[in-house]
Amino acid sequence: MRGANVGSKAKKIQAMSDRLEAGRQLRESVPRGAHAEWTAPTARPDSVATLMASNEDRLENLIPIRFGRMLANPFAYLRGSAPVMTVDLAGLPTTGVKVQLCGDCHLMNFGMFATPERHVVFGLNDFDETYPGPWEYDLKRLAASFAVAAEDVGMNEKQSLAAVHATMRSYRENLWRHVAQTPLDIWYDTIGLEESIADAPDEKSRQTRIKLGQKAQQRVGDQLIPKLLQQEGATMKIADQPPLMYHMPELDLPTVGRQFIAGYRETLSADRRVLFDRYEVRDVAIKVVGVGSVGTRCLVALFESSGGAPLFLQIKEATTSVLQKVVDGPSIEHNGERVVVGQRLMQPATDIFLGWGTGPQGRHFYLRQLRDMKLSVALTNDPVALKRYGEFCGRALARAHANSGDGAMIAGYLGKSDAFDRAMGTFALSYAAQTVKDHLALAEAERDGRVEAIFETM
Repeated sequence: MRGANVGSKAKKIQAMSDRLEAGRQLRESVPRGAHAEWTAPTARPDSVATLMASNEDRLENLIPIRFGRMLANPFAYLRGSAPVMTVDLAGLPTTGVKVQLCGDCHLMNFGMFATPERHVVFGLNDFDETYPGPWEYDLKRLAASFAVAAEDVGMNEKQSLAAVHATMRSYRENLWRHVAQTPLDIWYDTIGLEESIADAPDEKSRQTRIKLGQKAQQRVGDQLIPKLLQQEGATMKIADQPPLMYHMPELDLPTVGRQFIAGYRETLSADRRVLFDRYEVRDVAIKVVGVGSVGTRCLVALFESSGGAPLFLQIKEATTSVLQKVVDGPSIEHNGERVVVGQRLMQPATDIFLGWGTGPQGRHFYLRQLRDMKLSVALTNDPVALKRYGEFCGRALARAHANSGDGAMIAGYLGKSDAFDRAMGTFALSYAAQTVKDHLALAEAERDGRVEAIFETM
């Protein structure tokens, strides 16, 4: 028996060695330095036209809000320009190794959220564009986002590069850490609040992380009551706050709403249905969120238990992923299910009410709790803090990719030197410059009347 165990272990070690070597061999066809390249091709599609095309089937009254938010600064533009960058990425070299992609992997799509056990953890928290594809796509969008964000808050090129390098190094080193782990080890790997506090490098960082955790723990449904609800007779309803929150006549609860909720309920596991059945839907309204999502049908639904306890669910339209237009991959029957499956693969823990449903006009949606300790980290002009944040993002993305693809092969390709990190720094700065140009092009289109923008005031 002992000999069999030794043989099995040797076989596993050899298999892992083969995957690492296969990754190293990929450098012959795609040198790591090739990832530094970005020059806009002569036939590059017009970025404004690409954005306008992505507005197809969005709510027309909300499209100007989308453009207004994107025009705030180049980083806000980048957040809403996944359709543009995905087309650009499709023309760049890749190794051909695929993972489950976030698809919109910029630094503000990471943050804190709650596990079912009510622990606060850090990781990816937006999966509207998730789809299998080349791992490089997520890395390049993430790298570019750090470069653009750093410039937006006033950092110089050296500080920007330091943040990008730290993020890429963290991704690479954590992939190597996962090489030594079993699939279950990777599945259970999390970045917990308690761990991050304990690992804080100094007292200032420790206090910052404690405060962030406390803030996340306060972002729950009960805290939304005074902001979202109003008394209407003996019942509570969602308060209209146009143009960012309002009711639509076609969202008729007795028919459309309850039929939709019944279909969503069937996507939950049997034990979650028992819990969900203790609540009754009371109201549904449009609620504008994010930058890239503005104009899609995003709603908030109010549920109530027999004892009057509220439950808020976010209902987000799931359209075709931007990646599906440029990546060869599986056919998708339901985009809500695509988002849910991608989230479960890439997040270490998911919302207990995560599920999907089909609207009366055949549109696809996914559902989850609104907020539930979900918190994004605010950007500051502190270069050290940005580097540390990048290390967290790199670690979270490494876990997501290793959990869904051949992490060993990617690790073998990346190696243990900083060759890939430096190449990504060069790419990030080049693409940041491209983002600034595209932002200016959108601003010019707004001035010329080609697009309409609504600029919100605080």
